[in-house]
Amino acid sequence: MARKTLLKNKALIIGCGRLGASIANKISKEGKNVLIIDRSESSFELLDDSFSGYKIVGDVTDTATLEEAYITSAKDVVIATGDDNVNLFLAYLSREIYDVPNIYVRLDDPDLASLLDGKRVNVILPFQLSLDKFSFMRGGK
Repeated sequence: MARKTLLKNKALIIGCGRLGASIANKISKEGKNVLIIDRSESSFELLDDSFSGYKIVGDVTDTATLEEAYITSAKDVVIATGDDNVNLFLAYLSREIYDVPNIYVRLDDPDLASLLDGKRVNVILPFQLSLDKFSFMRGGK
């Protein structure tokens, strides 16, 4: 129980691709508790040498792996695997089963975002972010 209390206000990052690793590095540099899970140990090579968080190799769709990563006490969960279906599943688990206060999920398909509307989940849409960067063209030639 002491370890669980120690990690009470941590951020859990699910997926150690470019986005997940970048977020984990940033949070670690800010001095916050961070734990990152990925199915491939080689993915952790994307983390900075100064990364001071915890790393877990495992199947993120297995609730035992999520519980090993203390999802039950996570303040923030960032879901950034490369699979939208897995990300949706994990967003629902994080909200419905584990009652995580702050959930962020990356989805590549903007049409899937409607599945999470009003569900206390923050959706990150790289497509929309990229499109918004071209807003300067709206009134252009």
